[in-house]
Amino acid sequence: MLRNIFDFNALKELLSGSEHLKIRLDAMHGVMGPYVKKILCEELGSPANSAVNCTPLEDFGGHHPDPNLTYAADLVETMETGDYDFGAAFDGDGDRNMILGKHGFFVNPSDSVAVIAANIFTIPYFQQTGVRGFARSMPTSGALDRVAKATKIALYETPTGWKFFGNLMDANKLSLCGEESFGTGSDHIREKDGLWAVLAWLSIIAKRKQSVEVIMQEHWQKYGRNFFTRYDYEEVDAAAATKLMKNMETVMTDRAFVGYKFTVCEEEYFVEKADNFEYCDPVDGSISRNQGLRIIFTDGSRIIFRLSGTGSAGATIRIYIDSYYKDASKIFKDAQTMLSPLIKIALKFSQIHEKTGRTRPTVIT
Repeated sequence: MLRNIFDFNALKELLSGSEHLKIRLDAMHGVMGPYVKKILCEELGSPANSAVNCTPLEDFGGHHPDPNLTYAADLVETMETGDYDFGAAFDGDGDRNMILGKHGFFVNPSDSVAVIAANIFTIPYFQQTGVRGFARSMPTSGALDRVAKATKIALYETPTGWKFFGNLMDANKLSLCGEESFGTGSDHIREKDGLWAVLAWLSIIAKRKQSVEVIMQEHWQKYGRNFFTRYDYEEVDAAAATKLMKNMETVMTDRAFVGYKFTVCEEEYFVEKADNFEYCDPVDGSISRNQGLRIIFTDGSRIIFRLSGTGSAGATIRIYIDSYYKDASKIFKDAQTMLSPLIKIALKFSQIHEKTGRTRPTVIT
């Protein structure tokens, strides 16, 4: 299937030619390992040591197989040496992926799907099928929206959960989609696909003959940049987490909250809209309610709170922050620095540290 989607001759030249791209792929002892070895190393000619942790293990080698900066720290450290041009990690079942450039340059998943969208016709499959539409989950940054608007391709904003993308695919409304939780996919299958995403990125590199970092920087220069971060608070007391969310929703749904001004570090943010996101499926008309608390400011910045997993092992509270800049003097700055005022607003408004007893997130993306 992948051979019919991508230009394997171009990828083979990229990975095994005289000036081949040096890659480092970490399967994190999940099911993707044998496929990475077979396709990237044996089929496309990348050296055998390009792929690590490729033996699937029941306990994933004692590690947490989550492709992010925290749990894939070994790959990040290896990429930071500058010995490799391109890096990627996969989760346990291989459907999610993290993309890194030389010196550990991190590609936010929200940016990753936007870059693939902007370069979608470097992939032969889309030259044949055309592009029906793009979609992202609601918490994912608006980077994909910028590409959709520029290319006049339909954009769908769905709740978190791949089934919503699947419905759009079944109705022939969707060709490419992604979530900020490192899931990316297309309509070649009705699911996210980590290996597909890696081959998509390598196809873009082969065509453009640029590094990951340069591709990302040129994308920001053309479309502007949606600075994005996610704070995960894992295994929080479920009762405390539920109460925290309910308290916030009570404040947010008061009509007086619209127009409220937050002032931090001499920056002012005015609330334009606040709600609990709900989605009307354009295919079957079904309504999905209570999909995440949203504070949307007049400049388009967003703070989102979502609660999941309220079982015996505790709950996870996630805070998502998204803010768009077009100013060329700002688009290359550090995301945590640029988002610092909004992060402070989110922490103060939610009182998450005070209410949960935590002093910091478990994971920052």
